[in-house]
Amino acid sequence: MKRYLILQDGTVYEGTAFGADAPSVGELVFNTGVVGYIETLTDPSYYGQIVMQTFPLIGNYGVIEADFEGECRVKGYVVREWCPTPSNFRSQYDLDTFLKKKGVPGICGIDTRAVTQHLRESGVMNAMLCDATPEGLDAIKAYAVTDAVRSVSTGITEVFPATGEKRFSVTLIDYGAKANIERELQKRGCEVKMVPYDTPAEAILAAHPDGVMLSNGPGDPAENTACIAQIRKLLGRVPIFGICLGHQLTALAAGGRTEKLKYGHRGANQPCRDLVTGHTYITSQNHGYAVVSDSLPAGQVRFVNANDGTCEGVDYPEYRAFTVQFHPEACAGPMDTSFLFDRFIDLMGGAAHAAE
Repeated sequence: MKRYLILQDGTVYEGTAFGADAPSVGELVFNTGVVGYIETLTDPSYYGQIVMQTFPLIGNYGVIEADFEGECRVKGYVVREWCPTPSNFRSQYDLDTFLKKKGVPGICGIDTRAVTQHLRESGVMNAMLCDATPEGLDAIKAYAVTDAVRSVSTGITEVFPATGEKRFSVTLIDYGAKANIERELQKRGCEVKMVPYDTPAEAILAAHPDGVMLSNGPGDPAENTACIAQIRKLLGRVPIFGICLGHQLTALAAGGRTEKLKYGHRGANQPCRDLVTGHTYITSQNHGYAVVSDSLPAGQVRFVNANDGTCEGVDYPEYRAFTVQFHPEACAGPMDTSFLFDRFIDLMGGAAHAAE
């Protein structure tokens, strides 16, 4: 059955339908990962977006629920070709079945390279997936990703035990956290207390955590004024490690600014340079906004993107905090920067603890 991908500028791509049989409007973005489509589809940071994979064949190793990072929040899925006969001993079912279960429409058989080039030249834009072309573009143009963090954050407080001996207690503020963040903390001896996005700073500090983790999440960081106000109260009171949205919110809490990128960084091959050591790391990323480096009245920029020079990490020694734009917990993706979790352990007193 035919399906159409219609961009807000009127560009139309005709393809073949798969996944759920329902029209959908979202912000169209592209991901350059060769593997990791399961993690992409279950990353809450894609809330409100139609995701397009630039790699031409998707679904060849099926769907494995143990690899889910969270709930599927995408509005649509665009691929060149999807594999109906996956081959992997861990596979539970195919990609089409997954999309149908989650109510997500997909389209295949279109030139994703051409669409990617269009977005790189024009910038990310809204789009619609539909089986019949609409009369106008008003509904597409009017769409906006709003109320994103509230929509994906947990509504309850949960505690995840440390793997092995408990060394530290970490409060993870859930702005749309990927599951592998808690796993990376757990295996380093951290008991992880996950709390909703709107938990007051006073309640967090009253529990006397050894450290606070600020998670990834979707949407425009500047919209989260209440979250920013709470982070401002936490700065300097407890060791903090922020990832992705947590990085952006910390910069805003410290008096900096963020800006929307033309087409963002989404994929597992983004090079980031450490300005202190000179090392360059290959990182996994998923974001459409960036911290404006020269807007920061506090902290020092630590990492920059080797492609475009945008801010990828900030150290705040005066606050006992540091943040990164990329994903050191990347699954699937390069684990080159997983040492940052060890740095967080040291910030909480890990080196002294080990010497005791």
